[in-house]
Amino acid sequence: MNARRSEIIQIVNQRYRITVSELSEHTGVSEVTIRQDLNYLEQLGYVKRIHGAAVAIDNDDIAQQMEVRFGTKQKLAQRAAALVESGETVMIEGGSANALLARELAEREDVTLITSSAYIAHLLRSTNSNIILLGGVYQHQGESLVGPLTRYCIEKVHFSTAFIGIDGFHQDTGFTSRDMMRADVVDAILAKQRRNIVLTDASKFGLIFPSTLGGSIGAFDMLVTSQDAPVDDIEFLKKQPIELITA
Repeated sequence: MNARRSEIIQIVNQRYRITVSELSEHTGVSEVTIRQDLNYLEQLGYVKRIHGAAVAIDNDDIAQQMEVRFGTKQKLAQRAAALVESGETVMIEGGSANALLARELAEREDVTLITSSAYIAHLLRSTNSNIILLGGVYQHQGESLVGPLTRYCIEKVHFSTAFIGIDGFHQDTGFTSRDMMRADVVDAILAKQRRNIVLTDASKFGLIFPSTLGGSIGAFDMLVTSQDAPVDDIEFLKKQPIELITA
């Protein structure tokens, strides 16, 4: 995704509603180009087109996120599942790719899953997998559990690997989240100093959100992402203290 389209996503999310003419003025390109950009972004599920404008969509809806680039996320989930060994206890924080990963791991009865996502726990309700759902304050839209109780639960449980979802990645900011409370949960996970893996498709590259995750890229051990990630970002990440896997 080019820089202009990434910028459009951020502007729409910040403003919630913005006209085509305002976007044209802000980005310095024609309204025709803006309409083409919005059509492209709507197809990918980032914005919603209305007459003469664009509005933000609810990016906390995991089921809606899962429909976007489903095949790519499914492939990532399968690759990430291969990183988990028999007998492991795995923490899965949240996000659509992680939900698909949880579904992959749930087929293996030799893996215990811990999650702060009520959505993931519900998704696996018909499986025979061992699931531990952490307590906390329930976020209705994202179906996540957050807050001091969630942090306390994380401190008291033990796991060998954690898979973490992100909302954005940029070379200047590292991994970021739109939700400060979820970012706090991620910080609690990282404080356990286990094997911490970011799982995300390349659509998050180039995006910046308010809350930095982990303070630095080096707070994470591994990134599993899709093969269509921008080349310059891949080259940048290869120079960072993080293992990179593309699938």
